[in-house]
Parts: sequence; structure tokens; C-alpha cells
Amino acid sequence: MVASVETQKRPATRLRTREERDQLIEAHLPLVKFLACRVAAKLPSHINLEDLVSAGVIGLIDAAEKFDGAREVQFKTYAEIRIRGAMLDSLRRSDWAPRRLRRSERAIEEAYTVLAGQLKRAATDEEVAAQLGISLTEFHQLLGELEGVSVGGFISLSSANDGEAQDLLRYLPCAPEADPSYSFERREAEEKLAAAIDELPLKERRVIALYYREELTMKEIGKVLGITESRVCQLHSKAVLRLRSSLTTGVGG
Repeated sequence: MVASVETQKRPATRLRTREERDQLIEAHLPLVKFLACRVAAKLPSHINLEDLVSAGVIGLIDAAEKFDGAREVQFKTYAEIRIRGAMLDSLRRSDWAPRRLRRSERAIEEAYTVLAGQLKRAATDEEVAAQLGISLTEFHQLLGELEGVSVGGFISLSSANDGEAQDLLRYLPCAPEADPSYSFERREAEEKLAAAIDELPLKERRVIALYYREELTMKEIGKVLGITESRVCQLHSKAVLRLRSSLTTGVGG
């Protein structure tokens, strides 16, 4: 009887029965559809929503199998990262973006890096176009094509080591103040990102704030700023490429 009570008090590191896992998966299926719609909204229209949902369901199942209850992290928090990660991994494997766009993306990042080092400020569209050897119109068209190509944001968690639960959950402490290393690394990353955002031109800063903090759509941001949706997409693409360049090289602007 005593052993039974002790067993009940000890947190389980895995869901113990298939029935428990199935119930957890079923309860969180709406989350998969919600996240799929969120990811699809940032991608070209030819991306199939059902493919994202299918990949997300696989991520949800994997989350239920590997969830570590001993860490006292909410399952929903853990599952969201697993689901989104499975969707992004699926997109990366399919490599739906043409190689031309991938090369162009790298070229623009490099141009921003070079110009930031030379000018010590944010480069203008004209300067970037000149660095790339293309016209300003071609540069703007390229930015529109690149919107949605950069899947996964600025920095994503690796799914290496077979994505073991403990590798991912270490980024989700139930009490951050109890993990000095986590707190320091997070604060350092936030400071670097904030500094890089401060270096962005005003309109790009506003787009980043409205898109990632206020979670407005491109169309909604266009209404707020009084510009077209396509112009918002251009500003977003430029901001992301500038931030990647800055965070990767440590060069401001």
C-alpha cells in the first residue's frame, strides 16, 4: 500500500498507456489545424494545407510518445513546438523553393552584410540593388518572391539526436529563474535581437513589431501603415534578411 502511494506521488516521465496517449492526441488535434493555418498563412498559395496538417499530426503523435511529465512543462507548450517543427521539417525536405530563390536569398543576405560593414548603417534599396548588380525594380520583385521562402524564422531549435524530449524540454524550464544558464542565454539572445531590430529602418521595425508582436496579417499591417500588402511583404523580407545578416555576423545594420 505504501509503495502504491509512493508510486502515485512520483511523476511519470512518459504517458503509461496507449489509451492515455490516444486521449491526449485526440484532445490536441484542433491545435494541429490551428498551427497549420498559421504556418500556411506565411507561405505561397500553392503549399497544400492538408500536407501541413498531416506533418503536424505526426509531430503531435511524437510529442505524446516522448513527453516528459517530470519536467512539469505543460504538454500543450511542448506539443506546439513539436507540431510546428514537424511542419517546417516537412517543408524543408520538400525544398519547394526554386534553387534560384535560395541563391538569391543568400546573395541578398551577403549584400546586407557587406554594405553594413562598409556604410556602418542600414543600406538603402538602391545600394543593395547596385551591390547585386540588378535594377531597383528587379530587387523589389525579388523581395516579393522571397516572402515565405525563409521558413522557420531567424533561429530554430535543432531536432538533432532524434529530437529526444530532454533536448527540447531544456529550453522550456517550468521555473526559468531556477535555471541560471537558461536565463542568461535567453537574455543575451533577446538583447542581441533587440539591438539588431533597433538598427532597422523605421518602417521595417514597425512591420516586425506588428507582425511578430501584435500578430497582424500582412493585409492588416498594410491598412495600419497605409501601404499595399505587397509593400508590406517587401518590408518584411528586407527586415528578416537584415536581421539574419546581423545576428549571423554580429554586424549591425
